[in-house]
Amino acid sequence: MSTNQNLAALSAAGISVWLDDISRERLESGNLAELIDTRSLVGVTSNPTIFAKAVSKGGAYDEQIAELARRKVKVEEAVRSITTYDIRWACDVLREAYESDSGTDGRVSLEVDPRLAHDAATTIAEAKALWWAVDRPNLMIKIPATKEGLPAITATLAAGISVNVTLIFSLDRYREVMEAFLAGMEAAREAGHDLSTIQSVASFFVSRVDTEIDKRLDAIGTDEAKSLKGKAAIANARLAYQAYEEVFTTPRWVGLSSFGAKPQRPLWASTSVKDPDYRDVMYVEQLIAPNCVNTMPEGTMEDFADHGVVEDDTIRPNYADAAKVMEDLARVGVDYDDVVQVLEDEGVDKFAASWNDLLAEVESKLTALADDENRG
Repeated sequence: MSTNQNLAALSAAGISVWLDDISRERLESGNLAELIDTRSLVGVTSNPTIFAKAVSKGGAYDEQIAELARRKVKVEEAVRSITTYDIRWACDVLREAYESDSGTDGRVSLEVDPRLAHDAATTIAEAKALWWAVDRPNLMIKIPATKEGLPAITATLAAGISVNVTLIFSLDRYREVMEAFLAGMEAAREAGHDLSTIQSVASFFVSRVDTEIDKRLDAIGTDEAKSLKGKAAIANARLAYQAYEEVFTTPRWVGLSSFGAKPQRPLWASTSVKDPDYRDVMYVEQLIAPNCVNTMPEGTMEDFADHGVVEDDTIRPNYADAAKVMEDLARVGVDYDDVVQVLEDEGVDKFAASWNDLLAEVESKLTALADDENRG
Protein backbone atom coordinates (compact mmCIF):
# COMPACT_ATOMS: atom_id res chain seq x y z
CA MET A 1 0.00 0.00 0.00
CA SER A 2 1.36 3.41 -0.95
CA THR A 3 1.40 6.47 1.27
CA ASN A 4 -0.78 9.39 0.22
CA GLN A 5 1.48 12.20 -0.95
CA ASN A 6 -0.63 15.09 0.37
CA LEU A 7 -0.63 13.73 3.92
CA ALA A 8 3.04 12.77 3.65
CA ALA A 9 3.81 16.37 2.68
CA LEU A 10 1.74 17.63 5.61
CA SER A 11 3.73 15.42 7.94
CA ALA A 12 7.01 16.62 6.43
CA ALA A 13 5.91 20.23 7.05
CA GLY A 14 5.75 19.57 10.80
CA ILE A 15 2.17 18.40 11.36
CA SER A 16 1.63 15.07 13.10
CA VAL A 17 -1.47 13.50 11.56
CA TRP A 18 -3.79 12.00 14.17
CA LEU A 19 -7.22 10.44 13.74
CA ASP A 20 -10.09 11.77 15.82
CA ASP A 21 -11.94 8.48 16.03
CA ILE A 22 -11.76 4.98 17.47
CA SER A 23 -14.03 1.94 17.37
CA ARG A 24 -13.82 -1.81 17.89
CA GLU A 25 -14.86 -2.27 14.26
CA ARG A 26 -11.98 -0.09 13.05
CA LEU A 27 -9.54 -2.11 15.16
CA GLU A 28 -10.88 -5.53 14.20
CA SER A 29 -10.93 -4.76 10.48
CA GLY A 30 -7.32 -3.57 10.43
CA ASN A 31 -8.43 -0.13 9.22
CA LEU A 32 -6.35 1.70 11.84
CA ALA A 33 -3.21 -0.14 10.76
CA GLU A 34 -4.07 0.64 7.14
CA LEU A 35 -4.33 4.37 7.90
CA ILE A 36 -0.89 4.25 9.48
CA ASP A 37 0.50 2.74 6.28
CA THR A 38 -1.37 4.92 3.77
CA ARG A 39 -2.27 8.18 5.53
CA SER A 40 0.87 9.01 7.57
CA LEU A 41 -1.21 8.46 10.71
CA VAL A 42 0.78 8.62 13.96
CA GLY A 43 -1.84 9.12 16.69
CA VAL A 44 -5.45 8.71 17.77
CA THR A 45 -7.78 10.78 19.92
CA SER A 46 -11.06 9.68 21.42
CA ASN A 47 -13.87 11.32 23.35
CA PRO A 48 -17.21 10.28 24.88
CA THR A 49 -19.12 11.21 21.71
CA ILE A 50 -16.92 8.92 19.62
CA PHE A 51 -17.38 6.00 22.03
CA ALA A 52 -21.15 6.52 22.33
CA LYS A 53 -21.44 6.35 18.54
CA ALA A 54 -19.16 3.32 18.28
CA VAL A 55 -21.01 1.25 20.89
CA SER A 56 -24.44 2.07 19.44
CA LYS A 57 -23.41 0.94 15.95
CA GLY A 58 -23.53 -2.74 15.08
CA GLY A 59 -22.53 -5.66 17.28
CA ALA A 60 -18.76 -5.31 17.64
CA TYR A 61 -19.03 -4.90 21.40
CA ASP A 62 -21.71 -7.53 22.04
CA GLU A 63 -19.37 -10.36 22.99
CA GLN A 64 -17.56 -8.29 25.60
CA ILE A 65 -20.80 -6.81 26.92
CA ALA A 66 -22.29 -10.30 27.21
CA GLU A 67 -19.33 -11.39 29.30
CA LEU A 68 -19.68 -8.29 31.47
CA ALA A 69 -23.41 -8.99 31.87
CA ARG A 70 -22.63 -12.59 32.89
CA ARG A 71 -20.35 -11.23 35.60
CA LYS A 72 -23.06 -8.76 36.68
CA VAL A 73 -20.67 -5.83 36.21
CA LYS A 74 -22.14 -2.40 36.96
CA VAL A 75 -22.58 -0.07 34.01
CA GLU A 76 -19.82 2.43 34.86
CA GLU A 77 -17.28 -0.36 35.32
CA ALA A 78 -18.49 -1.91 32.08
CA VAL A 79 -17.95 1.35 30.19
CA ARG A 80 -14.41 1.58 31.54
CA SER A 81 -13.74 -2.02 30.54
CA ILE A 82 -14.99 -1.34 27.02
CA THR A 83 -13.16 1.94 26.46
CA THR A 84 -9.85 0.86 27.99
CA TYR A 85 -9.95 -2.33 25.87
CA ASP A 86 -10.15 -0.27 22.66
CA ILE A 87 -7.54 2.23 23.79
CA ARG A 88 -5.12 -0.51 24.84
CA TRP A 89 -5.54 -2.19 21.45
CA ALA A 90 -4.99 1.11 19.62
CA CYS A 91 -1.86 1.77 21.71
CA ASP A 92 -0.50 -1.59 20.60
CA VAL A 93 -1.25 -0.83 16.94
CA LEU A 94 0.61 2.48 17.28
CA ARG A 95 3.45 1.12 19.40
CA GLU A 96 5.87 0.96 16.48
CA ALA A 97 5.25 4.63 15.66
CA TYR A 98 5.79 5.47 19.32
CA GLU A 99 9.08 3.62 19.54
CA SER A 100 10.41 4.90 16.22
CA ASP A 101 9.76 8.53 17.23
CA SER A 102 11.25 8.43 20.75
CA GLY A 103 7.76 8.62 22.21
CA THR A 104 6.66 11.91 20.69
CA ASP A 105 3.97 10.39 18.46
CA GLY A 106 2.31 7.00 18.38
CA ARG A 107 -0.01 8.30 21.10
CA VAL A 108 -3.62 7.38 21.92
CA SER A 109 -5.81 9.59 24.12
CA LEU A 110 -8.49 8.50 26.60
CA GLU A 111 -10.64 11.07 28.40
CA VAL A 112 -11.54 11.14 32.07
CA ASP A 113 -15.25 11.14 32.88
CA PRO A 114 -16.31 14.59 31.56
CA ARG A 115 -18.75 14.97 34.44
CA LEU A 116 -15.66 15.56 36.59
CA ALA A 117 -14.65 18.70 34.66
CA HIS A 118 -15.10 20.87 37.75
CA ASP A 119 -13.72 18.38 40.29
CA ALA A 120 -9.93 18.46 40.34
CA ALA A 121 -9.32 15.85 43.04
CA THR A 122 -11.50 13.18 41.43
CA THR A 123 -10.09 13.97 37.99
CA ILE A 124 -6.59 13.30 39.31
CA ALA A 125 -7.70 10.02 40.87
CA GLU A 126 -9.40 8.89 37.67
CA ALA A 127 -6.42 9.88 35.53
CA LYS A 128 -4.19 7.65 37.66
CA ALA A 129 -6.72 4.80 37.51
CA LEU A 130 -7.01 4.98 33.71
CA TRP A 131 -3.23 5.12 33.33
CA TRP A 132 -2.98 1.96 35.43
CA ALA A 133 -5.86 0.21 33.63
CA VAL A 134 -4.55 0.75 30.09
CA ASP A 135 -0.94 0.16 31.13
CA ARG A 136 0.68 1.35 27.92
CA PRO A 137 3.48 3.95 27.74
CA ASN A 138 1.98 5.62 24.66
CA LEU A 139 -1.31 6.45 26.38
CA MET A 140 -2.38 10.05 26.99
CA ILE A 141 -5.03 10.98 29.53
CA LYS A 142 -7.38 13.72 28.33
CA ILE A 143 -8.26 16.37 30.92
CA PRO A 144 -10.49 19.37 30.09
CA ALA A 145 -8.99 22.84 30.40
CA THR A 146 -11.53 24.18 32.87
CA LYS A 147 -10.31 26.29 35.79
CA GLU A 148 -10.62 23.24 38.00
CA GLY A 149 -8.85 21.14 35.40
CA LEU A 150 -5.65 23.19 35.61
CA PRO A 151 -4.42 21.81 38.97
CA ALA A 152 -5.43 18.33 37.81
CA ILE A 153 -3.21 18.75 34.73
CA THR A 154 -0.27 19.76 36.90
CA ALA A 155 -0.77 16.90 39.37
CA THR A 156 -1.22 14.27 36.67
CA LEU A 157 1.96 15.31 34.88
CA ALA A 158 3.76 15.42 38.23
CA ALA A 159 2.85 11.74 38.65
CA GLY A 160 4.66 10.95 35.39
CA ILE A 161 1.49 10.56 33.32
CA SER A 162 1.23 11.98 29.79
CA VAL A 163 -1.67 14.41 29.30
CA ASN A 164 -3.79 15.66 26.42
CA VAL A 165 -5.39 18.90 27.60
CA THR A 166 -8.72 19.24 25.82
CA LEU A 167 -11.42 21.89 25.26
CA ILE A 168 -9.14 24.93 24.96
CA PHE A 169 -10.81 27.89 23.25
CA SER A 170 -9.27 31.06 24.69
CA LEU A 171 -5.78 32.47 24.47
CA ASP A 172 -5.75 33.35 28.16
CA ARG A 173 -6.75 29.83 29.15
CA TYR A 174 -4.14 28.42 26.79
CA ARG A 175 -1.46 30.39 28.60
CA GLU A 176 -2.77 28.99 31.89
CA VAL A 177 -2.57 25.48 30.41
CA MET A 178 1.07 26.01 29.45
CA GLU A 179 1.76 27.27 32.96
CA ALA A 180 0.09 24.15 34.39
CA PHE A 181 2.27 22.03 32.10
CA LEU A 182 5.50 23.73 33.18
CA ALA A 183 4.58 23.40 36.86
CA GLY A 184 3.71 19.74 36.37
CA MET A 185 6.97 18.98 34.63
CA GLU A 186 8.95 20.77 37.34
CA ALA A 187 7.15 18.67 39.96
CA ALA A 188 7.79 15.50 37.93
CA ARG A 189 11.49 16.31 37.83
CA GLU A 190 11.55 16.85 41.60
CA ALA A 191 9.79 13.51 42.04
CA GLY A 192 12.51 11.78 40.04
CA HIS A 193 10.52 10.96 36.89
CA ASP A 194 12.23 10.65 33.53
CA LEU A 195 10.90 13.77 31.78
CA SER A 196 11.69 12.38 28.34
CA THR A 197 8.90 9.80 28.75
CA ILE A 198 6.17 12.36 29.58
CA GLN A 199 4.33 13.84 26.61
CA SER A 200 1.63 16.49 26.50
CA VAL A 201 -0.45 18.21 23.85
CA ALA A 202 -2.76 21.19 24.23
CA SER A 203 -5.93 20.66 22.19
CA PHE A 204 -6.95 24.05 20.86
CA PHE A 205 -10.43 23.81 19.31
CA VAL A 206 -10.91 25.47 15.93
CA SER A 207 -14.16 25.11 13.96
CA ARG A 208 -16.44 25.63 16.95
CA VAL A 209 -14.99 29.14 17.31
CA ASP A 210 -16.12 30.05 13.79
CA THR A 211 -19.53 28.48 14.33
CA GLU A 212 -20.21 30.63 17.41
CA ILE A 213 -18.64 33.85 16.13
CA ASP A 214 -20.20 33.58 12.65
CA LYS A 215 -23.61 33.30 14.31
CA ARG A 216 -22.91 36.53 16.20
CA LEU A 217 -21.61 38.26 13.08
CA ASP A 218 -24.83 37.37 11.25
CA ALA A 219 -26.83 38.82 14.15
CA ILE A 220 -24.84 42.06 13.98
CA GLY A 221 -25.65 42.10 10.29
CA THR A 222 -23.40 44.87 8.96
CA ASP A 223 -21.29 44.40 5.85
CA GLU A 224 -18.15 44.79 7.94
CA ALA A 225 -19.31 42.11 10.36
CA LYS A 226 -20.20 39.68 7.58
CA SER A 227 -16.81 40.22 5.93
CA LEU A 228 -15.19 38.71 9.04
CA LYS A 229 -17.05 35.40 8.83
CA GLY A 230 -14.82 32.34 8.70
CA LYS A 231 -11.74 34.22 9.89
CA ALA A 232 -11.90 34.07 13.71
CA ALA A 233 -10.97 30.43 14.33
CA ILE A 234 -7.81 30.42 12.24
CA ALA A 235 -6.73 33.79 13.64
CA ASN A 236 -7.31 32.55 17.19
CA ALA A 237 -5.28 29.40 16.57
CA ARG A 238 -2.44 31.31 14.94
CA LEU A 239 -2.18 33.59 17.96
CA ALA A 240 -2.14 30.49 20.16
CA TYR A 241 0.89 29.25 18.23
CA GLN A 242 2.54 32.64 18.75
CA ALA A 243 1.99 32.20 22.51
CA TYR A 244 3.43 28.69 22.28
CA GLU A 245 6.59 30.05 20.65
CA GLU A 246 6.95 32.67 23.37
CA VAL A 247 6.57 30.24 26.28
CA PHE A 248 8.75 27.48 24.89
CA THR A 249 11.77 29.71 24.38
CA THR A 250 11.88 31.06 27.95
CA PRO A 251 14.76 30.27 30.34
CA ARG A 252 12.30 28.31 32.48
CA TRP A 253 11.55 25.99 29.58
CA VAL A 254 15.18 25.73 28.50
CA GLY A 255 15.99 24.54 32.01
CA LEU A 256 13.36 21.80 31.82
CA SER A 257 14.45 20.76 28.34
CA SER A 258 17.96 20.20 29.66
CA PHE A 259 16.46 17.39 31.76
CA GLY A 260 14.94 15.78 28.65
CA ALA A 261 11.50 17.42 28.71
CA LYS A 262 9.68 17.78 25.41
CA PRO A 263 7.48 20.81 24.71
CA GLN A 264 3.71 20.60 25.04
CA ARG A 265 2.72 20.67 21.39
CA PRO A 266 -0.31 22.59 20.09
CA LEU A 267 -2.96 20.21 18.79
CA TRP A 268 -5.57 21.56 16.38
CA ALA A 269 -8.86 19.90 17.30
CA SER A 270 -12.36 20.26 15.85
CA THR A 271 -10.89 20.64 12.37
CA SER A 272 -13.84 19.45 10.30
CA VAL A 273 -15.53 22.35 8.53
CA LYS A 274 -19.11 22.97 9.66
CA ASP A 275 -20.09 25.60 7.06
CA PRO A 276 -20.41 24.13 3.53
CA ASP A 277 -19.49 27.52 2.07
CA TYR A 278 -15.94 27.15 3.41
CA ARG A 279 -13.13 25.11 1.90
CA ASP A 280 -13.41 21.68 3.50
CA VAL A 281 -9.73 21.45 4.47
CA MET A 282 -9.09 25.06 5.48
CA TYR A 283 -8.49 24.19 9.15
CA VAL A 284 -5.67 21.92 8.02
CA GLU A 285 -4.16 24.00 5.23
CA GLN A 286 -4.18 27.26 7.19
CA LEU A 287 -2.65 25.85 10.39
CA ILE A 288 0.69 24.44 9.25
CA ALA A 289 3.83 25.08 11.30
CA PRO A 290 6.51 22.93 12.93
CA ASN A 291 5.80 20.74 15.94
CA CYS A 292 1.98 20.69 15.79
CA VAL A 293 -0.66 17.97 15.76
CA ASN A 294 -3.84 18.03 13.69
CA THR A 295 -6.41 15.47 14.80
CA MET A 296 -8.98 14.93 12.06
CA PRO A 297 -12.15 12.94 11.56
CA GLU A 298 -11.61 10.41 8.81
CA GLY A 299 -13.71 12.45 6.38
CA THR A 300 -11.44 15.49 6.74
CA MET A 301 -8.38 13.26 6.42
CA GLU A 302 -9.70 11.81 3.17
CA ASP A 303 -10.59 15.27 1.84
CA PHE A 304 -7.03 16.38 2.50
CA ALA A 305 -5.65 13.23 0.92
CA ASP A 306 -7.67 14.06 -2.19
CA HIS A 307 -7.06 17.79 -2.62
CA GLY A 308 -5.19 19.30 0.32
CA VAL A 309 -2.43 21.81 -0.43
CA VAL A 310 0.67 22.05 1.78
CA GLU A 311 2.68 25.21 2.25
CA ASP A 312 5.74 25.21 4.48
CA ASP A 313 4.29 27.57 7.09
CA THR A 314 0.83 29.13 7.08
CA ILE A 315 0.92 30.33 10.70
CA ARG A 316 3.99 32.36 11.59
CA PRO A 317 3.97 34.76 8.62
CA ASN A 318 0.38 35.69 9.54
CA TYR A 319 0.61 36.81 13.18
CA ALA A 320 -0.09 40.47 12.36
CA ASP A 321 -3.09 39.58 10.19
CA ALA A 322 -4.43 37.33 12.93
CA ALA A 323 -4.16 40.08 15.53
CA LYS A 324 -5.99 42.47 13.20
CA VAL A 325 -8.84 39.98 12.72
CA MET A 326 -9.31 39.79 16.47
CA GLU A 327 -9.22 43.59 16.75
CA ASP A 328 -11.78 43.91 13.96
CA LEU A 329 -14.08 41.41 15.65
CA ALA A 330 -13.99 43.40 18.87
CA ARG A 331 -14.67 46.63 16.97
CA VAL A 332 -17.83 45.28 15.33
CA GLY A 333 -19.13 44.08 18.70
CA VAL A 334 -18.07 40.45 19.17
CA ASP A 335 -17.36 39.78 22.86
CA TYR A 336 -14.46 37.34 22.70
CA ASP A 337 -14.46 36.56 26.42
CA ASP A 338 -18.13 35.65 26.29
CA VAL A 339 -17.64 33.55 23.16
CA VAL A 340 -14.90 31.38 24.66
CA GLN A 341 -16.76 30.92 27.95
CA VAL A 342 -19.91 29.84 26.11
CA LEU A 343 -17.86 27.38 24.05
CA GLU A 344 -16.12 25.92 27.10
CA ASP A 345 -19.42 25.49 28.95
CA GLU A 346 -21.07 23.93 25.89
CA GLY A 347 -18.09 21.64 25.31
CA VAL A 348 -18.20 20.28 28.86
CA ASP A 349 -21.99 19.86 28.67
CA LYS A 350 -21.86 18.09 25.29
CA PHE A 351 -19.22 15.59 26.40
CA ALA A 352 -21.09 14.96 29.66
CA ALA A 353 -24.28 14.34 27.65
CA SER A 354 -22.39 11.94 25.37
CA TRP A 355 -21.00 10.14 28.42
CA ASN A 356 -24.55 9.71 29.72
CA ASP A 357 -25.59 8.43 26.28
CA LEU A 358 -22.74 5.93 26.41
CA LEU A 359 -23.79 4.77 29.87
CA ALA A 360 -27.39 4.39 28.71
CA GLU A 361 -26.40 2.43 25.60
CA VAL A 362 -24.18 0.03 27.55
CA GLU A 363 -26.75 -0.38 30.30
CA SER A 364 -29.42 -1.23 27.73
CA LYS A 365 -27.18 -3.87 26.15
CA LEU A 366 -26.16 -5.26 29.54
CA THR A 367 -29.81 -5.66 30.48
CA ALA A 368 -30.81 -7.23 27.15
CA LEU A 369 -27.92 -9.68 27.15
CA ALA A 370 -28.50 -10.57 30.79
CA ASP A 371 -32.14 -11.29 29.97
CA ASP A 372 -31.04 -13.53 27.09
CA GLU A 373 -28.70 -15.36 29.43
CA ASN A 374 -31.46 -15.90 31.99
CA ARG A 375 -33.87 -17.19 29.33
CA GLY A 376 -31.19 -19.53 28.06
